[in-house]
Amino acid sequence: MQRTDEELLAAHGSLEFAIFYRRYAPEVLRYFARRVRDPEAAADLTAETFAAAVVARRRFRADRGSAAGWLYGIAGHKLADFQRRGYLEDRARRELGIVRRALSDEDATYIAALGDEVVTDMLSVLPGEQRDAVHAHVIAERSYEELADRAGVSESAMRQRVSRGLKTLRDRMGTGR
Repeated sequence: MQRTDEELLAAHGSLEFAIFYRRYAPEVLRYFARRVRDPEAAADLTAETFAAAVVARRRFRADRGSAAGWLYGIAGHKLADFQRRGYLEDRARRELGIVRRALSDEDATYIAALGDEVVTDMLSVLPGEQRDAVHAHVIAERSYEELADRAGVSESAMRQRVSRGLKTLRDRMGTGR
């Protein structure tokens, strides 16, 4: 059983917030990308939104609305701040002749590696077959059918590997059912 967003925020744990982050980070990034039309700014705003959410999550109250609504409220405030700040910063940069540094491929690779490191650490507690199955199905988004064909096992056996691996992870995070 998957935990609700509200349960994840109420838990106050870093692993629970990581799950909440993974659920919403792509959507929040798209939200900003559509509005600011600048990939670097959209990435920065997404990071700022989740940083603010981490700090404010103890104040989240489910009786006042959904966790998604709460998160998008924070995002809306960050966007308004960016637009105000951005106008002033752009004007100052133009007047001073300062060019904004672009995000390099090396920086992007480093950021991706940090995310991969967290996943690797989480999955390291699993036996090899379960670790590989969970990574391939959940992270790489490969179908059970494809994984079963590659491993030479039945689709049912592959589902069982993933299920057992996920149960182990839930149990270790204290979210087992």
